[in-house]
Amino acid sequence: MQRNRRIQPSRIGKPRDNKPREQRRGATDSRADYLDKLKSYIQNHRQIFFNTFRRLAAEPVQTLMTSLVVAIALGLPAALYVGVVNLQQLGSRVETTSQLTVFLKNDAVESAIAQLQEQLTSDPDIASVRYISRQQALDEFQALSGFGDVLEMLDENPLPAVLIVQPDDRFHADLVASEGLVGRLKALPLVDDVRLDMKWMQRLQGMLQVGQRLAFSLGIALAFGVLLIIGNTIRLAIENRRDEIVVVKLVGGTNAYVRRPFLYTGIWYGAIGGGIAWLLVAVGLLWISGPIGRLAELYQSIFKLQGLGFSGLIAMLFLGAVLGLMGAWLAVAKHLASIEPR
Repeated sequence: MQRNRRIQPSRIGKPRDNKPREQRRGATDSRADYLDKLKSYIQNHRQIFFNTFRRLAAEPVQTLMTSLVVAIALGLPAALYVGVVNLQQLGSRVETTSQLTVFLKNDAVESAIAQLQEQLTSDPDIASVRYISRQQALDEFQALSGFGDVLEMLDENPLPAVLIVQPDDRFHADLVASEGLVGRLKALPLVDDVRLDMKWMQRLQGMLQVGQRLAFSLGIALAFGVLLIIGNTIRLAIENRRDEIVVVKLVGGTNAYVRRPFLYTGIWYGAIGGGIAWLLVAVGLLWISGPIGRLAELYQSIFKLQGLGFSGLIAMLFLGAVLGLMGAWLAVAKHLASIEPR
C-alpha cells in the first residue's frame, strides 16, 4: 500500500518533452554556423589583403610609379601645412617677447618716474615694467653702436628715459586691444611717445591665414587628384583581369567577392603613397634644417623645425588608405558591373 501511494498516476505513460533541448541545440548550431562564417570571412579578407600586396610587389616599377604620383599629391599640402605650423611656432615665440617702449619726457624727475612705474606695475593689463634711465640708455647705445667717441663730443645726453612695458598675454594676439593700450599710455602726463611695431604682427597673421587656407584648398584639390589617379589605375587593372573576372562570376562569385581584391589594391596604393609622402617631407625638412639653424644663431635664437612626427606618419598612412579605398570603390562600381559572363 505504501509503495502504491508513491506512484503518481499523472506521470504514468506521459511522453518526455524534448522540445527545449532541441531548441537549445538549434541555437547552439546557429551560433556555431555564424562564428564559422565570421572566421571564414575574416580569413578571406586577410588572404586577399596579403595576396594583393604580393601582386603589387611582383610589379615594383609600376607600383612605385603610381605610389610616387600619390605621394607627390599628398606631400605638397603636407609640406605647406608643416611650413604654416613652423611659422605659427616662430610667431608665437616672437609674440611672447613683444613689448611697448614708452619714451618719457626729458624734464621728468626721478620721483615722478618711480611713481609712474609703480602705477603701471599695479595695472592689470600690464605684466611687467622695466625702467631704463637716460644714463643707462646712453651706456647701452655706446656699447652696441660703436659711436662712443662721437657721443662724448655732445654737450648733453640726447637719449630719453624709457619704460619697457610688457603687456598681458591677451594683448599679444589682439591688435585692437594693443592699440587701445598704446593710446592710454600716450595720454599719461610724463609720456612723450609710445612705440609698438604691430605691422609685422598683422603681416604675419595675414600670411598664416593665407597659408592655412591655401594648404586646405590645395589639399582638397590634390585629394581629388589622388582619387582620379588610383581610380584610373584600378580601371586598368580591371580591364587587364577581365577574363579572370568573367570566370569567377561563372562559377558563382559575387560582385562583393570580385570587388574585394581591387579595393585592397587601392588601399595599398594610397598607404604606400602616404608613407612616401611623409618620407619626402621629412627629408626636405632635414635638408633645410641646417641653414635655418645657422640663421637662427645669427639672430641669437634657438629655433628647430617641427616635422610631422609619428602621429603625422599615421595620419598620412590613414589618409592615403582612405583616399585609395574611395578611388578604387568609384572605379570598381563603375566598371565592374559592365563585366558579365555571356
